[in-house]
Amino acid sequence: MQTIRHSEQTLKTALISKTPALVSQYESLDAGERRLMNEAFQPNSALFEPITLHSESDWITSHPEAPQDFEQFFNDPKRKTPSPEKSSIYIQSIGSLGNTRIISEEYIKWLKGYCEAFFYGLTVKLLEPIPVSATRCSFRVNAHTQNLQIHAGDILTFLKRKKPENAFCVVGITMIDLYPRDSWNFVFGQASLTDGVGIFSFARYGSDFYSSRYEGKVKKLEKSSSSEYSVFDNYYIPEITSVFLLRSCKTLTHEIGHIFGMRHCQWLSCLMQGSNHLEEADRRPPNLCPICLRKLQCAIGFNIVERYKALLRWIDDEPSNKPGVTPKHSREGNVNLPKRVEAFKEWKEWIMKCLAVLQK
Repeated sequence: MQTIRHSEQTLKTALISKTPALVSQYESLDAGERRLMNEAFQPNSALFEPITLHSESDWITSHPEAPQDFEQFFNDPKRKTPSPEKSSIYIQSIGSLGNTRIISEEYIKWLKGYCEAFFYGLTVKLLEPIPVSATRCSFRVNAHTQNLQIHAGDILTFLKRKKPENAFCVVGITMIDLYPRDSWNFVFGQASLTDGVGIFSFARYGSDFYSSRYEGKVKKLEKSSSSEYSVFDNYYIPEITSVFLLRSCKTLTHEIGHIFGMRHCQWLSCLMQGSNHLEEADRRPPNLCPICLRKLQCAIGFNIVERYKALLRWIDDEPSNKPGVTPKHSREGNVNLPKRVEAFKEWKEWIMKCLAVLQK
């Protein structure tokens, strides 16, 4: 295992900059916010840890990229910032997200609420769910895993056409695996920063995807006609567990972060780190390091205390199931949706420590 540990001065410059205008901007922040962000360059900080690499297949080793500090983010002419006219994040579900209508509805509401807290200050809206056939996308059966896949680029084209006028971005989510081109095996997600659209699949976050018992395998390997979307009717959907919820929330906010112009983080352990595989994605925390937090605050303009309080409210809030109705899982009988506090227990404790620093 290798630890990437930057010097105190390197992290201080990455966070604050040496440009007088940006230094002045930082110094104008609330004292508590500066106290929290200064944890970035405090040796042995209990809140923000260095990045650890566990193998040669980890993202930073296999995908060399130039790091992006706050000044580079701030001066990037291509990055997009929400405006009063374009201040909404839209979520478009494609295909069913749960084995019952109630589970699908509750799950998408969870994701909406999480995004509203994470990107505090912006409005998050849900578009009407659509079947795969509405996108007219290409699809195939993966020759290696024998599961159905839909074409990510076709979905992006569809989302661009459907993007509302007041949208900062539109993100599609699906439980169906994605592929970007015929020569690729799969992709977790794909986004167009210039168009402000993205599509992300949670199919591989199910506990059984890589199992030989995976129920999403398609027995017939012959590719169906591109018009025969009935192949997606009643297609296998993984069970939504606490781990699944945590993984999908992290993926969604990571990818939307890219649409804001935030590149992969190489400073500290952070949500914006890249991940090459599921094990690495699970090691990535749900929180932003101070450098990436300042980037997002600069783009949106939120109060950090209020943002963390909103996240705590989301974690503690229980799903509002309809009276007398118990969500069921089609294969395992009565299964209640997981409690958010179970999935985010460690992060809740971390947020409370941050609030203690902020409100000291």
